[in-house]
Amino acid sequence: MQAAVASSAVAAGAAPKAQARLGALARIAGRRILAQAPKSSRVPAASLNNRAVRAQAAGKNGSAASSAASAGSQEYDYDLVIIGCGVGGHGAALHAVECGLKVAIVEGHDIGGTCVNRGCVPSKALLAASNEVRKLRDEHHQKTLGIQLAGAATFDRQAIADHAINLASTVKGNLQRSLESLGVTILRGQAKLTGPHSISYGLPGRVDVGGTATAKDIIIATGSVPFVPGGIEVDGKTVFTSDHALRMEWLPQWIAIIGSGYIGLEFSDVYTALGSEVTFVEAMPNIMPGFDREIAKLAQRLLIQSRPIDFHTNVIASKVTPGVPGVKPVKIELTDFTTKEVVDELEVDACLVATGRAPYTNGLNLGSVGVSPDRRGFIPVNEKMQVLDSNGKVVPNLYCIGDANGKYMLAHAASAQGIAAVETICERPREVNHLAVPAACFTHPEVSFVGLTEDAAREKAEKEGWADKLGVSKTYYKANSKSLAELESDGMAKMMYRKDTGEIIGVHMMGLHSADNIHEFSNAMNMGLTLRDLKFNVHAHPTVAEVNEELIRHAQLDKVASVKPAAAKQAVAA
Repeated sequence: MQAAVASSAVAAGAAPKAQARLGALARIAGRRILAQAPKSSRVPAASLNNRAVRAQAAGKNGSAASSAASAGSQEYDYDLVIIGCGVGGHGAALHAVECGLKVAIVEGHDIGGTCVNRGCVPSKALLAASNEVRKLRDEHHQKTLGIQLAGAATFDRQAIADHAINLASTVKGNLQRSLESLGVTILRGQAKLTGPHSISYGLPGRVDVGGTATAKDIIIATGSVPFVPGGIEVDGKTVFTSDHALRMEWLPQWIAIIGSGYIGLEFSDVYTALGSEVTFVEAMPNIMPGFDREIAKLAQRLLIQSRPIDFHTNVIASKVTPGVPGVKPVKIELTDFTTKEVVDELEVDACLVATGRAPYTNGLNLGSVGVSPDRRGFIPVNEKMQVLDSNGKVVPNLYCIGDANGKYMLAHAASAQGIAAVETICERPREVNHLAVPAACFTHPEVSFVGLTEDAAREKAEKEGWADKLGVSKTYYKANSKSLAELESDGMAKMMYRKDTGEIIGVHMMGLHSADNIHEFSNAMNMGLTLRDLKFNVHAHPTVAEVNEELIRHAQLDKVASVKPAAAKQAVAA
């Protein structure tokens, strides 16, 4: 009992310090914002505990308590309406309910959006299955592990495709149930704005679906669709986007992939593991243009040169004509990116168009609130995700998150932006530090990064006058026990940092489980921690996380003056 009392006393004493710390460094997914006097919440009379009780009580969204607390809430059907139920919209809805808001979410397609149904989630199922095939067919790998197989490993294409479909369906159901359990109203249909606080929604050709709704605040979270450049004819069978490829209806013997970013690389991993040959068509001078140069060079050796893959760079697929599987090839006209002259023509069995994504913002009737998308279709927002009108001014009570605003087209970035938008709605303004948002490419081995590349870090250091303080730390997976045990020790990690402050500028990895490893650094950047803080972290042995420990150890920081501890008092003999 005394211990409990003492513990409570310590907690009470620590509370003011914790509050001061949070007030000075208010963050959501990263960026520090200036400390300011706390504003009244959307639920001013409710304590944090009361909010938690309301969110849990029978999963009721927008309880009587929260509705009564929201100023002027009786004027609207909901406190918040979210247009789009992808990962960003879903995350925003959950956080809004936690904050005591009455929430509705409008979805015209599938709960979970692109990521869950036609993107990150099902593609991981294909990558997992195909990598098992690759490893089972690697005779040297199996023999070294002491495994003997009776014959060559075979696979069932349809079963692999079904695994991806079933995974997407499972995750989709989980997301829907999580919303329903909290009482979030799910409105079915494609929504458009009809005013500052109102929407209408429906589905083409359906009179049984649709309606109108009003809300104090509206978040646009409509996501994106595959971008297909002009001159490319998509038939969904021999020329297709990632939406079609995830169904894996057939396996072409030779496939061209236009674009060598995340999507193209991941599908090349799948196709080559299952026996296809791949040709990349890349408009930039180098393959994998978005990666750190050193990591890209390593990735080229591990992911391309060691596999049945070739590539053409500095060319665009100016014209792509579909074929007929097994009868007529797909024809791809290659044009020099610089001279604009036709330089070659490819004939392949299939073509995957992986040229990025375009915002899905058509049909939102943005003009009704004075908003104009930019030339690429993105909705302009500020750092708090507030939508800006044609004159660059904030449109009150309107927010846009995720791919539709173009700030960082990743599902988890959309979720972070959604939480930040809800915090701003609740008068606790937050901003997302996108430099602290990690990214990953789930090839085998994986590639991950956060922050700036080495080239970008050097440019920043030169511009800001601390070039002599830029440090680069490197380590290799061949020194990692866990990677060696799994015979997957190809890879490296590198970190850019400031020698004087210990600030982490960027981290890039390629190797076993690097998509998981990167979070130690992204979270440190997010919380404003330095390498002087991280050097005390403990990593289980033997794990791949020890790669992080080596990066931290190898960093050469400037010495700082330390205070000599006072000498301990010596006991005096009686």
